[in-house]
Amino acid sequence: MTPVVVRSYRPSDHSTGRRLWTELTRQHNEMYGEHRDDGGAGFEEYLTRLDLSGLWVADHADDGVIGMVGLIMRGRAGEVDPVVVTITHRHKGVGRRLLQHVAGEAKRRSMTALTISPESRNVEAIRSLHAAGYDVVSSIELTMDLDRHTHPWQQEGLQLHELPFRS
Repeated sequence: MTPVVVRSYRPSDHSTGRRLWTELTRQHNEMYGEHRDDGGAGFEEYLTRLDLSGLWVADHADDGVIGMVGLIMRGRAGEVDPVVVTITHRHKGVGRRLLQHVAGEAKRRSMTALTISPESRNVEAIRSLHAAGYDVVSSIELTMDLDRHTHPWQQEGLQLHELPFRS
């Protein structure tokens, strides 16, 4: 594998960061059957967050910036948001390196915990996060579908405390 270095985000990474954000948003939209595309505008808003404690990129020797991870302050804890690796470099350990890096940064800042909130139907991400050490369920967000229609993206199969949920 060509060397990948995790380093701090620089202003010159802006267009690539916006592209990665767009890729993440597109994947989320496909998962939920939505057709919204903000063209990366959400990245601009993200960069203005006052609780943003750090942003790092995975810089590939040949392909440039291929991934990104951010750290949001939550008191003495932190929240990892976002974590994204471009599709052509997934399953190569880049996401794990980004997660290891942000965990190291959180430890250096004496944070007590890190949380991350993957989409409930993103089983691949949940498995990767579990393998990276995210094995404590700390909160649950439930949704009531008010239009009462079954959507193709809703799936059975998640049980929590012996109760069935769609994801």
